[in-house]
Amino acid sequence: QVQLVESGGGLVQAGGSLRLSCAASENIFNFNTMGWYRQAPGSRELAARMNVGGVTNYADSAKARFTISKDGSKNTVYRQMNVMKSEDTAVYYCKANKISRNYWGQGTQVTVSS
Repeated sequence: QVQLVESGGGLVQAGGSLRLSCAASENIFNFNTMGWYRQAPGSRELAARMNVGGVTNYADSAKARFTISKDGSKNTVYRQMNVMKSEDTAVYYCKANKISRNYWGQGTQVTVSS
């Protein structure tokens, strides 16, 4: 069973930075895509994702400030968030897709104080 464990969330002041990590229980190159979704009050929405070839997609709201990256040696995907704003407050979930199955982490809370 695939496990995804997020870490790195917390409280940050507006304008600050955080790096989220998502550690997978297996080789991340087994997954078609890995990415980050955010859930504020409301539905869960895509924040950023990367396919096995390294091609990335970002939500328009985060494109200029956030970066998704991966480290295959650690089976970990990262999300670097800079110049954070209060509207970035949300629970961030890691998602991995493999052979039409989706796997989710437990989520990590990010709170940006103004």
